[in-house]
Amino acid sequence: MASTAMENSAEPIPFFDQAESFASLWPLIARHTDDVFDRGKFSHGRKVAELERAIAEYTGAAHAVAVNSGTDALVILLRAAGIGPGDEVIVPAFSFFATASSVSMAGATPVFADITPDGDYGLDAASVEAVITERTRAVMPVHLFSQLADLGALSELSTRHGLLLLEDSAEAIGMRWDGTHAGLIGAGGVLSFFPTKTLGALGDAGMVLTQDDAIAEQAAVLRHHGRMGRTIDHIAGISNLSGVSGTNSKMDDVQAAVLLAKLSRLDVDIARRRVLAEAYTERLRGADGVLAVPRVVERAVPTDPVYYVYLVEVERRDELVAHLAARGIGTETYYPRPLHLQPCYADHPQHRPGLFPHAEAACERTLALPLYPDLTEERLATVCSAISDFYAGRR
Repeated sequence: MASTAMENSAEPIPFFDQAESFASLWPLIARHTDDVFDRGKFSHGRKVAELERAIAEYTGAAHAVAVNSGTDALVILLRAAGIGPGDEVIVPAFSFFATASSVSMAGATPVFADITPDGDYGLDAASVEAVITERTRAVMPVHLFSQLADLGALSELSTRHGLLLLEDSAEAIGMRWDGTHAGLIGAGGVLSFFPTKTLGALGDAGMVLTQDDAIAEQAAVLRHHGRMGRTIDHIAGISNLSGVSGTNSKMDDVQAAVLLAKLSRLDVDIARRRVLAEAYTERLRGADGVLAVPRVVERAVPTDPVYYVYLVEVERRDELVAHLAARGIGTETYYPRPLHLQPCYADHPQHRPGLFPHAEAACERTLALPLYPDLTEERLATVCSAISDFYAGRR
């Protein structure tokens, strides 16, 4: 009983916390948000356009189209690229649910493939090639946790089979492939600004990135009910006309204001995340119960890792989660069930265990530890000590 009381008396270490950094940025955030309130335009206004220009400059994108979530960005990108009913899009079995659901929401069919055994958790080109059919229109790799998928192999495969390469780069701001930002190697990509992301808003927000003029134009139309602009209608007078069935996915200007302020410190935050990741790795590499720590897989071209998440593979993952929670340490499980085994795909021909061993193993062993710029080295050491204590007590 005394031991439990001691454990629970320690100050909690949340999985994510931005209170300190947010407070330090508040003067700049306030200037941007005051501008929004002074203008009185709270959705799809001047501040959103300012953010689009800033993200385009940061990433090198010809076009950055702001929308209201990373999930909407995926759906809009797919539709803008011409993906729809009758088409198949190959996605990894190991990813967040939106990777597959966005394909379904675009009217197409997700087809699953395995991830590589290399430790990058990216889509495996050989597994992709095995599931290509005459209905396959696109391949959509996901850049997870800290580095890009193998875009060299996936680009070559897509070109050889005449397929679109679209990138679920929701987590990948700051990641680059031979100098080209994530989302711009293929026909287009996306960013998510969910609060816990490397660049996070106060709520949901997202962005479509592309170098393709036609995809950008269509994405801009789709995010605003399919509207093509104001014109003269001989019956209704001046009206808005919709050329396609779009949706209401306009970004709020308050979110754009917050993101503009935080973008000014993005590279500093990325560097801080790298320092913390290296500290974790130094403490956890080779530790009892830790099967794998993040490593940057070497490619033929230089790549820039960004530690959005610090992901380890561990023995008895769920028991460790409970142990850490008892000590007030927050964690996240990415992802407890592979996409091809999700209940909503029960009728999918790939809905059976054993098809994708690397993805299924990752679902059983992976665990994300606290990682954010406000995390101190002392708290990081506490997390590592708690992990060591768990395995030392269960030898």
